[in-house]
Amino acid sequence: MNVQMRQDARQVFAAALAAAQPAAAFAACLRLDGDRLVAAGRFSLDLGGQDRVYVLGIGKAAPAMARALGTLVAPRPLAGYLVAKAGQGEAVPGCQVVEAAHPIPDARSVAAVEGALRWLDSSVPPAAPVVVLVSGGSSALFCLPAGRLTIADKAAVTELLLRCGADIGEINSIRKHLSAVKGGQLARRLGHRPALTLTLSDVVGDRLDIIGSGPTVADASSFADAWQVLERHELTLKVPAAVRHHLEAGLAGQIPETVRPDDPILVNKSAVVAGNNLAACHAAKECARRLGYRPLLISDHITGDTAHCATFHAVLAYDVVYAHRPVAPPVCLISGGETTVRLQGGGLGGRNMEFVLHCVGRLAGCIVPAVVLSAGTDGNDGPTDAAGALADNATLARARALGLDPGVFLSRNDSYRFFQPLNDLVVTGPTGTNVMDIRVVLIGEPVRTAAGDPGEIP
Repeated sequence: MNVQMRQDARQVFAAALAAAQPAAAFAACLRLDGDRLVAAGRFSLDLGGQDRVYVLGIGKAAPAMARALGTLVAPRPLAGYLVAKAGQGEAVPGCQVVEAAHPIPDARSVAAVEGALRWLDSSVPPAAPVVVLVSGGSSALFCLPAGRLTIADKAAVTELLLRCGADIGEINSIRKHLSAVKGGQLARRLGHRPALTLTLSDVVGDRLDIIGSGPTVADASSFADAWQVLERHELTLKVPAAVRHHLEAGLAGQIPETVRPDDPILVNKSAVVAGNNLAACHAAKECARRLGYRPLLISDHITGDTAHCATFHAVLAYDVVYAHRPVAPPVCLISGGETTVRLQGGGLGGRNMEFVLHCVGRLAGCIVPAVVLSAGTDGNDGPTDAAGALADNATLARARALGLDPGVFLSRNDSYRFFQPLNDLVVTGPTGTNVMDIRVVLIGEPVRTAAGDPGEIP
């Protein structure tokens, strides 16, 4: 095994993870100017006249974001309501923390919304400013079905969308049109209170109306867009009848659209992206440079099928290895974004582990030392306790020695059980952030034989 390069890959990913932490993101984006909380140098929220800072946090990073905010606005105390993923609801002074379900919403997700609305009505003065924190996972964790829809209806749709390979923009366009709080509708529940929404982006392109299904911002999607997603993925007859009828009513104009840009409720409400995948990629790039690699940031907008993504990275690596184009090894290729997997089998895994599994065969044939790592910044790849996986030139041989065939595990989407016995999972535990995925491809210099010629890596 390439022990040093494997350690280097983990270190590069750790640097990306550190840059994605709310404390780091807020330090770069926010400042306190007297009584005004200024974001991105353009938006501000006047905190004057209140003896505390009211905060509503939703998402996997809600507790960590609230703690970072509390440090920034000290000595003002926080008074807040936070919704976190089950098992990750860490205590935050001054805040009520509740846990809900992810990635499939359930009754806890509904109770979380109902609790938040009660908190707004009973604990936050009608004109008090509110800081809203939104991070990945919000769409499932904060779920209040619209009209006569039930949480079972929404759970069924979510599961269908996750299995069919729909991207997050498609998924959230439907979620928004089945919700009473998404697509800007939480802004309506905030009423005339001024609000500043701070987000950690877990979507490619950092679109505020997609991050967490845009609860406090104008929605760019429509009922027609949501219906087209169902048609595109052949789901119109698979979703619950109540969902189909609700969307059809929206298409017919019988149900109002989500919040449009000219809605007056948005006049005193602003939103910014405080942290994103690009910042994490840049931190990874600088770490790789310090470790002695020539870093190449491919893109933070990598989307699409995971297998195609693996092929694309292999082509780039091939150019580096065989043509020294655009530079010669040692090289670190870095990319970010979020790919999709169309589930065919009943295995256990996620898009990051599957990406690495697609690379195992290619690594075995590589003539220079190489390592591939792919992991999610939230610490969870699919429904597992791993963030992702890594592999090197020797992974295929080690797997075969254990009777593990990559093709078999790929056919049933069982990447977790492939890498687990190899001890090649990347396990971080809950990270307190979520800015999509980071992929690291390290390409070393040729190994020299006793005769001085490059030796092939077994």
